[in-house]
Amino acid sequence: MTAVPALDAFATVARLRLKVNGAVQGVGMRPFVHRLATDCGLAGYVHNGADGVTIEVEGARVEEFARRLRSEAPPLARIDSFLREDLPLAGDRDFVICDSVGGATMTRIVADAATCDACLAELFEPTSRYFGYPFVNCTHCGPRYTITRRLPYDRRQTSMADFPMCPDCAAAYTDVRDRRFHAEPVACPACGPQLSHPIADIAKAIRAGRIVALKGIGGFHLVCDGRNAVAVAALRARKAREFKPFAVMVANAASIPAVAEASVEERTLASSVARPIVLMAAKAGVLAPAVSPGLARVGVMLAYAPVHHLLFAALAGHDFAGHDPHAANDFVLVATSANPGGEPLVVDDDDATRRLAGIADLIVTHDRAIVVRADDSVTQVIAGAPSFLRRARGYVPEPITLTEDGPATLALGAHLKATVTLTRGREAFVSQHVGDLDTAETLKFYRETIEHLIDIVGIKPELVARDLHPDYRSSQMAEEFGLPVIHVQHHAAHVAAVAAEAGLEGPALGLALDGHGLGDDGGAWGGELLLVDGAAHRRLGHLAPLPLPGGDRAAREPWRMGAGALAALGRADLAATLFPDRPLAGPIAGRVASGADRLATTSLGRLFDAAAALLGVRTVQDYEGQAAMELEALVDEPATLAGGFTLDDGVLSFAPFLAHLALARPDARTGAALFHGTLIDGLAALARHGATASGLKSIALGGGCLMNRVLAEGLSAALLKSDLTPLLARRLPANDGGLSFGQAVLARWAFSET
Repeated sequence: MTAVPALDAFATVARLRLKVNGAVQGVGMRPFVHRLATDCGLAGYVHNGADGVTIEVEGARVEEFARRLRSEAPPLARIDSFLREDLPLAGDRDFVICDSVGGATMTRIVADAATCDACLAELFEPTSRYFGYPFVNCTHCGPRYTITRRLPYDRRQTSMADFPMCPDCAAAYTDVRDRRFHAEPVACPACGPQLSHPIADIAKAIRAGRIVALKGIGGFHLVCDGRNAVAVAALRARKAREFKPFAVMVANAASIPAVAEASVEERTLASSVARPIVLMAAKAGVLAPAVSPGLARVGVMLAYAPVHHLLFAALAGHDFAGHDPHAANDFVLVATSANPGGEPLVVDDDDATRRLAGIADLIVTHDRAIVVRADDSVTQVIAGAPSFLRRARGYVPEPITLTEDGPATLALGAHLKATVTLTRGREAFVSQHVGDLDTAETLKFYRETIEHLIDIVGIKPELVARDLHPDYRSSQMAEEFGLPVIHVQHHAAHVAAVAAEAGLEGPALGLALDGHGLGDDGGAWGGELLLVDGAAHRRLGHLAPLPLPGGDRAAREPWRMGAGALAALGRADLAATLFPDRPLAGPIAGRVASGADRLATTSLGRLFDAAAALLGVRTVQDYEGQAAMELEALVDEPATLAGGFTLDDGVLSFAPFLAHLALARPDARTGAALFHGTLIDGLAALARHGATASGLKSIALGGGCLMNRVLAEGLSAALLKSDLTPLLARRLPANDGGLSFGQAVLARWAFSET
């Protein structure tokens, strides 16, 4: 217990108990409360507990204290509930900060936060005991979620429990006037974690064109010189990642113009305390060509950990003393997740040696354990506001608020881009990005994520939600929990996720546009107009089915979708001509035309593939969504092909447009612009059909195809012109990364209706 004398001359007139819940631990709430109570001349106490922060204050200015507590809270704090209770006077003379207490968890920990300006100043100040220390942090910055095992958030519950504080750190930790008061990761060179290699050696290796595996906040990065074509090509070869884009890291916001043309909104997002990767227009001829091949944008993030800032200083040839971390720095690093072969992000030192030795020339570790893996979050600006492509470090475990209470629900997500969601009352906690559940290592990470989420939220689920598809690994795991299992249709979950995130109450009308999901009829859906009402949903419209030659193989080989489309158009004879390097194109088109291959899909993702194949943009995909992304990259301004679609009783067909591609054969750039514009017009018409049928004006736009900025912005604008309100995913990805949230919402409805 820490006691500090209160101000003299108390005029005790009232006593209040205040219980504050939300993101209120690890954010400097207790020292803030102490300073505020002292300023108001109040006695009492404050302590952390599993249910938040509890405060009792006594004195003449308790009402002023209560008002300022909410309006002046620390920058990382998020107050969700604020309960007050009048108490009898106790006659306290001091205000004290008490030890934490346990119990049923109702509070939460905040996400990891980028190094604050005060710590950066100390990092490069020779007189500071944190000078050059790559683990400097304080109450306002540093790791939180990735080092925390369970709540309450105290050092003993984190991986910092392995580092006893030296006298200087202990003094700062217990001094309520210090910026590091009860900053659980507090450490210095005398007592804290250490890097395995000097910063100078790391910088030397990168300048020499080497690849470095660098342990950070949520896992290891593979880093190299982003302008060195040989180094980037070597990284691609060693990681067996031929085309999928790499992200780059620059020192600070002032360094962005060296690599990208960024809008004000993009710069602001990149500079936020979460420091996500932000997609920006790449400057031509700056980065190595292999950084983001075939794409117009590049993912850019700013240095967010002390080790990054030290490394950029060394790469620029600066002495640490007096280095300005905010000054423009021309050095650019490729900084990609260290996860070979589709496996999860590497976080363990021994694991790094085993799994990264064949990729990295130098492996740099440190001795602070990473409790929770967390990839870098990936974002973009759509229609002037941030949207996620991947949600992880910097944002998890911030919950999504629900409109009403319900049973504690564990939702298991999809097979690709998997996340899990656990609900607690009106809060939905969506896990960090796990990835595709194709390997034993990823499944192990998936299970770890579920266990940790249950621990950190402090609640046991009452039911489990899963996708309809029986072959998803996530679906197969549902029975293991011994709880009631609710099956949720994939595209209804997409619509529900966007609608619930927006706080929409009542029935929701939505377009679910993605690559694949099992439909109610057992078919392959993916271009759906749905009305979701409680746990029920109704299909009001959809894309006209396209042949799906080879089933799942068509998603990896767009030429199959092109051949199938030609057959559906009655032009199977063109398949061999349009795809001369694919000997099976003609025979497959012939099988489809004869009716021997009857597989079909309403997926918009596969329509993108067909268009990309017919335009010669992409016939085989190296990674999911490559064809659609390269098609989007060709668009400067969408255009519309007159008569390019038909809409008949809710069935939207783009057969006229596909025929135009096959017969007129426009160049790729012209065709891409026409495809996007015609697609936007057709989908807007489908949405209007749904609005008329349902009487609803708001349209939830969900599914992986809404990651396409041209489509999302164009469709939003078209709906607004029709006096409809588009709802875009903002706090979660529109793709399967947000699916578990929608599953949880619908499963709670279904459970309550049984």
